[in-house]
Amino acid sequence: MAKGDIVLLSFPFTDLSGSKLRPAIILTETALDITACFITSQTGWQEATDILLSPNTTNGLKKVSLVRTNKIATLDRSLVRGLLGKLSYIELAELNLKLKALF
Repeated sequence: MAKGDIVLLSFPFTDLSGSKLRPAIILTETALDITACFITSQTGWQEATDILLSPNTTNGLKKVSLVRTNKIATLDRSLVRGLLGKLSYIELAELNLKLKALF
């Protein structure tokens, strides 16, 4: 896995009451963990730091989706269920800009 890879993983709810299988973008990885931000198909509400993605063969998404760059978690690698695709070079550059804006 590498930065910009889109994976399917069990992502925790913000209140830690449970989790949901969803696509997420890998930000970084170690031998044991990955840090990722989640992707949602709920596009009706968009933050300034979100990234709109259209489905294509490169990213493997099935619906127009938003990358929620403010929803970041470090999780055990075992929660990753598979690789869906990856961001394009332009999308990865946009991700980097949005992350810098957050921090």
